[in-house]
Amino acid sequence: MLDDDAARFSADIQAKAHGTAARHLVAAYSEAVATALDALQQRHGLAFELLDGFLYPGHTRRRMHTLRERTGAALVAALHAAADRAGAMLMPQALACELWCSAGNAAAPRIVGIGYRRPDGRVEHIGCRAMLLACSGFGGNAAMVREWLPEMRDATFAGHAGDDGSAIAWGRALGAGLADLGGYQGHGSWAVPQGALITWALMMEGGIQVNASGERSHDETAGYSEASVHVLAQPGGVAWSVFDDRLLALGRTFPDFVAAEATGAVRHAADAAALATLIGCDAHRLGATLATTKLAAPYHAIQVTGALFHTQGGLAIDARCRVQPAADHTPFPNLLAAGGAARGVSGNAVWGYLSGNGLLSAVAGGFIAAATMTEQLTTATP
Repeated sequence: MLDDDAARFSADIQAKAHGTAARHLVAAYSEAVATALDALQQRHGLAFELLDGFLYPGHTRRRMHTLRERTGAALVAALHAAADRAGAMLMPQALACELWCSAGNAAAPRIVGIGYRRPDGRVEHIGCRAMLLACSGFGGNAAMVREWLPEMRDATFAGHAGDDGSAIAWGRALGAGLADLGGYQGHGSWAVPQGALITWALMMEGGIQVNASGERSHDETAGYSEASVHVLAQPGGVAWSVFDDRLLALGRTFPDFVAAEATGAVRHAADAAALATLIGCDAHRLGATLATTKLAAPYHAIQVTGALFHTQGGLAIDARCRVQPAADHTPFPNLLAAGGAARGVSGNAVWGYLSGNGLLSAVAGGFIAAATMTEQLTTATP
């Protein structure tokens, strides 16, 4: 039994966001997420495990869950298989390109259908009684990133190409409210040139990041999201993640780390002088930096940069995931949003992101949105 509850989780979310996270969503998601995970496990066969052994930045309890494989690809595959078994009709090769709405209520029109493009260019249409936008954020839209996340305008985007801001564009056209567009998840440990994510567990357990001068520039335990900005501010926009044998063993428990190591991302140095040569910095300065840590030779290092992973701002929604117009708080009659398409619970800045907030919005938000949509479909007149 875990010594945790929704109130403690909510407090951790707000503490990380300095009290700026949307309170109605923090409360709703904190209450719903355990039930949502249980449903995925009991009804759909996803076998979650508690990721034990260390705390992610900002969490006061160990509450991060993962599948046995510990990869995002495994989670997506498991969810895809569960949807297939449940009878959902999935069309991964079709690209949603337009929403259709009625002309009845100009302030909050009813969505009546969607247009989608096939790989051969044909556009087809299908009607709907309710619409849930779960089309992620705008991290892959360079113009929107420049507009709302200027500090990340030149950063590597490490998310999915489908994060093109469709929900934002449709919402603007419909008159929907937008919120927390300055919130996002960055990551300060994107291996270069390999282009691979290096687990932040190394930093939380005693690893450090040094710049080209062999000096630390930030508190690594504050969070990997804000670390992206600190790393990008260093000469060349890069840093070196430095760790020792104990942490190398920890890293090797993560498949993504193993894959990155296989590509040559992990470099090795017998002592501080060799590490300074590897980094290209002054040995005395690096030695002084290492003296403030508990790291022990031999050392291991990975050159990293800051990357943008996904955005945390989007359509304004209520606690039931119903999209709200910009003009007032009366929700659209049958338009919902969840996950990256909607505002998240990270406030309006990079430092507000608590580890797992993205999946929290997707899992808890999706669970709540499904319940709201079910209610709408069972009570509305066809």
